[in-house]
Amino acid sequence: MTVQIQLSEIDHARREDRGDGAWSIAPDLGYLRLAIVNVVFFGAPGGGDRNWVLIDTGLPTSRSSILAVAEKRFGTNARPAAIILTHGHFDHVGPVLDLANKWDVPVFAHPLERPYLDGTTSYPPPDPWVGGGLMALLSPLFPRGPIDLGSRLEILPGDGSIPGMPGWQWLHTPGHAPGTSRSGARKTAR
Repeated sequence: MTVQIQLSEIDHARREDRGDGAWSIAPDLGYLRLAIVNVVFFGAPGGGDRNWVLIDTGLPTSRSSILAVAEKRFGTNARPAAIILTHGHFDHVGPVLDLANKWDVPVFAHPLERPYLDGTTSYPPPDPWVGGGLMALLSPLFPRGPIDLGSRLEILPGDGSIPGMPGWQWLHTPGHAPGTSRSGARKTAR
């Protein structure tokens, strides 16, 4: 069974409320907590159109919260350069196609996530007994079906770079989903 390790206060990332609805953990990195998932905004506040990246899109009901934070953080009508998905589970892709179409942006994901994002196949049934508490026990009730991002779907570059995030790399961290990747998990030397 999985055991959750509690972190002390010193182990938590410092965060700052800058009044845009997201918690800032670095000058160009903020997140928005949406029920059971977070979405991440990468880019300098006030950066404007095409100068930021959205990582994950949360639940289907997350659209208006994401749009409100994006406008406050980056400017009116400021569209991202891209949307990056860490994986294709329902709580990470809610309004992804709607947002991608609204902003006319590509959606990048790991190649192993393609069949779940191009309408080809559903995720396999979860194992509620893997541990992790109530969420694991409820997992058989979660949607597993594929979504079809159509021409919006693009595969993350094989060199580890992240479109719209120069100097950052994605890391493949399978387990939770076949193509789970931690986008922006490591900043490379410039």
